[in-house]
Amino acid sequence: MREPEYLYRVTFLNQGQVYEVYVKNIYQSDIYGFVEIEHFVFGGKSSVVVDPAEEKLRGEFQDVVCSFVPMHSIIRIDQVEKGGVAKISEPRGGMGNVSPFPVSFPPPGDRNRPKP
Repeated sequence: MREPEYLYRVTFLNQGQVYEVYVKNIYQSDIYGFVEIEHFVFGGKSSVVVDPAEEKLRGEFQDVVCSFVPMHSIIRIDQVEKGGVAKISEPRGGMGNVSPFPVSFPPPGDRNRPKP
């Protein structure tokens, strides 16, 4: 009996937006602090209804063999039996008190200033 082939739904933050994509493979990357996702799966091209968000993602990841997503950007990873619609959305309630890391660094002159 053959093992069922699963997909992974990966939800992550990218430039202030929430990306939800479906991939066949996901690994902890050799690059420290990154998750490696590959073999993106998008809905069939024969679909009558065209979703602009999915088309944008399809175009963005069209020639990508593998993508490295920072671990701190990952919101959720689900193992699913079949794919769904890839999408881009705004975070619920805006960014609120959650912001991408790192937000900012102190100016170079502030680090070397003597403490009072």
